[in-house]
Amino acid sequence: MTKPRILQIGSLTGHPPADAELAARYDVLQYWKASDPQAFLHEHADSVEVIATSANIGCKAEVINSLPKLKAICSWGVGYDSIDVEAAQSRNVLISNTPDVLNDCVADLAWGLLIASARNIGWGDRFVRANHWENKVGNLTLGTRVSGKKLGIVGLGRIGEAIARRGIGFDMEVGYHNRRVRSDVPHRYFESLVELAKWSDFLVIATVGGASTKGLINEPVLRALGPKGILVNIARGSVIDEPAMVQVLAEGALGGAGLDVFDKEPKVPDALKTMNNVVLMPHIASATHETRRAMTDCLLENLESFFAKGKVLTPID
Repeated sequence: MTKPRILQIGSLTGHPPADAELAARYDVLQYWKASDPQAFLHEHADSVEVIATSANIGCKAEVINSLPKLKAICSWGVGYDSIDVEAAQSRNVLISNTPDVLNDCVADLAWGLLIASARNIGWGDRFVRANHWENKVGNLTLGTRVSGKKLGIVGLGRIGEAIARRGIGFDMEVGYHNRRVRSDVPHRYFESLVELAKWSDFLVIATVGGASTKGLINEPVLRALGPKGILVNIARGSVIDEPAMVQVLAEGALGGAGLDVFDKEPKVPDALKTMNNVVLMPHIASATHETRRAMTDCLLENLESFFAKGKVLTPID
């Protein structure tokens, strides 16, 4: 039996078995290996109904518009700001992602960054490895207690809720900012981001990326968080005004930051690399064996459902 054909935009390097599993089930056109991508699309234009991609790679309008029979884009990952949603929706092309399966691991890393930033864990590790402790070279500054503090969350969706639950376990008050107030949670709602930042000891960014949230965490918000406040971002780098954040940190007007995402990944501002009150990670919040397996399974299930029923199981919100 002939295998259904899909166009795969890029290799799913975040989960090594994924490419082989796609190839076992489908006739995969490997777009990222094409020497002339436009000619490649033209050659296969009439045979592609489905695209497989990832949140990091996405899918541009020119690809969507080059495939007249395209009906679905199935993405590996939860974010979809790298997919031209408007171009897809104008053609009634379905878009699926892999939500929920990564909530806990992303929330865990947010908390890892929060605690590491508050308690100087990254700095302490470097201090010991450099033999500064052993040789009595300098001292670490005092850290900040986490338990019992005020936790602000920007974006109380699935991941934001998981972060909030962990905060309750640390006896924290939880406040949040959302596009709209939620009646189904007990946490304090702040209509103003500046007011949330003023109230918070820790501000965790868990909102969606894309044009609607670009630069949302701007200089006034960062200054409102203050010289004792700590910022954590596991959402998208574009949500923060990165130059403003670097400046406020350099001034000492912001207490610290734990960052898994950056505006121009994988480029990270050099100034951040020199700051002991900043913890840096290479966008790996979902990078566990369990979560990456579940993400691949969800992608495969969406593809299977489309080819069997013409529907995806986890369409984007």
